[in-house]
Amino acid sequence: MPRILLLGGTTEASLLARALAETGADAVFSYAGRTAMPVAQPLPMRVGSFGGVEGLVAYLKDQRITHVVDATHPFAAGMSRNAIAACSKLNLPLVALQRPPWGARKGDQWTHVPDSEAAVAALPDAPARVFLAIGKQTLQPFAARPRHHYVLRLVDPPEGPLPLPDAHAVIARGPFDLATDLALLQDHRITHIVAKNAGGTGAEAKLTAARSLGLPVILINRPAMPARQVLGTIAEVMAWLDHPGTDRGV
Repeated sequence: MPRILLLGGTTEASLLARALAETGADAVFSYAGRTAMPVAQPLPMRVGSFGGVEGLVAYLKDQRITHVVDATHPFAAGMSRNAIAACSKLNLPLVALQRPPWGARKGDQWTHVPDSEAAVAALPDAPARVFLAIGKQTLQPFAARPRHHYVLRLVDPPEGPLPLPDAHAVIARGPFDLATDLALLQDHRITHIVAKNAGGTGAEAKLTAARSLGLPVILINRPAMPARQVLGTIAEVMAWLDHPGTDRGV
C-alpha cells in the first residue's frame, strides 16, 4: 500500500483527505501552519515547516513516504518548489492537484499583473479604497502607497500592527458567498480590488460582486513553477495513486 504525504491548505486538499480516509489509505495531511486553527482533517496531521528541501527529504525518508500529492494553494510556490526538488532527489512520484485559474467574463474590468509590486504600481494615484484580498504574507509592498485606505480579509486576527498606515482587517474564514462579498464591498465603499488568481469557488464571489458593481480588479498571476505533473480533479489523483507506474512528471 502506498504511504502518501498530502500537502494541504486548500478546499481541494480537504476533499482529497476525505476521499483517502474513506478508502483506508495510509496518508498524512500536512499544513504549513500559517493559520492559528487549521481545519481538522480525517487523516493524521502534521503542522509546520519541514525546514526547506533537505528537511523535507529527511521527513520523506523517515516516514517512508512513497507518493506525494501537492494540494497547496497555487501561490504557495516555495512549498511546491521544495516538493519538486525533494521528490526528484528521492525519485518519488509527485503530482499536483491544482484548480484552474479564473478567467474573465463579460463586464469584468481586470488588470493582470505578475506580482505584488506590479499590483501596487497598478493602483491609481488618487486616494482609493482598496480591498486587498491577498492574505497577510504580501502586504508590505502596499505600504509604498500610503494614501489609500486598505481593507483586508484575514483568517486570524493580526498579531501586531499591520504594515499599512491606513488599514482595516475583517476576520473571516471562507468559503464566501455573493451576498457577503457584495455587503463587504458596499459597506466599506470599496473602489478597487487586488486579488491573487487562486481559482476555485471558495473565493470567487468577490469577483462576481466586483462585476455586478462595476469595480476594477487587479489580479496577480500565479507564480511560474518548474515542470511537474498536474491533475485537476480528486478522481484523477485517486486513479494516479492506484497506478504506481504513472509518469512522475519531475
